[in-house]
Amino acid sequence: MGSIALPCMYGIPNCDTVKKARAWCQAQSRTMLFHDFKRSGVPADRLDAWVGQVGLERLLNRKGTTWRQLDDAVRNSAVDAAGAVAVMRSHPSVIKRPVVEWADGSITVGFDPDDWARR
Repeated sequence: MGSIALPCMYGIPNCDTVKKARAWCQAQSRTMLFHDFKRSGVPADRLDAWVGQVGLERLLNRKGTTWRQLDDAVRNSAVDAAGAVAVMRSHPSVIKRPVVEWADGSITVGFDPDDWARR
């Protein structure tokens, strides 16, 4: 029998939503790997997969502080997938968090305890 891969949460440890998600995992005794993309960077191949599966509008946080602090030229470069991916690589804080790659291969963005409990 093959082993089941653990889900992996991608995010930034000091993000309030990531903190809530990690605390929920601990309270539920759910094991999940954690990838800090402030410290370890955003894996290029994963970012492309996330965009492909959930779409730019779900992944790119255009309402957050980091987005508002970017200059107009950078924000305007995020009009298509290539431009948005480049912005997310250079400014990981504009990625909505947490991004979770579940053991079944699905990807979610954000924290929804009801959805997570069904997984």
